[in-house]
Amino acid sequence: EIEMRSNSVLAGMLLGVAAYALFALNDATNKYLVTSLPVAQALFFRSLTISLGCLVAGRGQVVAAIVASQVRTRMLVRAVITLVAWLCYFSAAPLLPFAQMMTLYFASPIITTLLATRLLDERVSAVRWASIFLGFAGVVVAADPRGLLAGVTPAWAIGLVMAAAVLWAHAAIMMRQIARHEGALVQMLLQNGFFLVVTGVWTAFHWVAPSPLELVLLIAIGAIGAGGQLFQFAAIRRAPVAVMAVVEYSGLIWAFALG
Repeated sequence: EIEMRSNSVLAGMLLGVAAYALFALNDATNKYLVTSLPVAQALFFRSLTISLGCLVAGRGQVVAAIVASQVRTRMLVRAVITLVAWLCYFSAAPLLPFAQMMTLYFASPIITTLLATRLLDERVSAVRWASIFLGFAGVVVAADPRGLLAGVTPAWAIGLVMAAAVLWAHAAIMMRQIARHEGALVQMLLQNGFFLVVTGVWTAFHWVAPSPLELVLLIAIGAIGAGGQLFQFAAIRRAPVAVMAVVEYSGLIWAFALG
């Protein structure tokens, strides 16, 4: 039984590494796009692609599962929290280097771990705490206190990314709780369907025509984001949140490479 649990955690960690690699690629592509396109428009295309993929994969069964779900309201609350986090994060993107933006986001694993000990009753070993706080030391450096004091780095942009980190930490805890009741496709379709409606209304009134390259990238971020979400949902079902909080730091490697 112990060996099976260890194998499950290891599989979750490997899936997590793949998920955060795809998320880093998704974020880098989004950062490139939002320099010339509205944030909501980029999120609209991403949500459209993922929603269509979920409908093709799950067909009518996934829609019926959402209608019958006993945790539908909780999934909607998580979708609202995640959408606000996305808007905060990418509103700051044009003003911060990608590597710095991603590193600041990594305050989120600490908050996730703190919440997991209280809300999920997970035990966190000393080694995991050490790993997490070592990562946080990097976050402090990335915040560039000298740049903030000198007025080079916009304080409000840093604040938006940190707000996104807090919101995403709460969303990660909710994901773990919801995963006990609903599968990945149900969560993905409801969340991205909600994103699609909200960002679609905004995009209809603030449409900016994308170039051919931007159109390709808008479609690509949907596929990349879908892959990342699938891996993340699969990982979170196999490994404790505190373990995934440590694995999340693997995204830093991709962030600096892509930056």
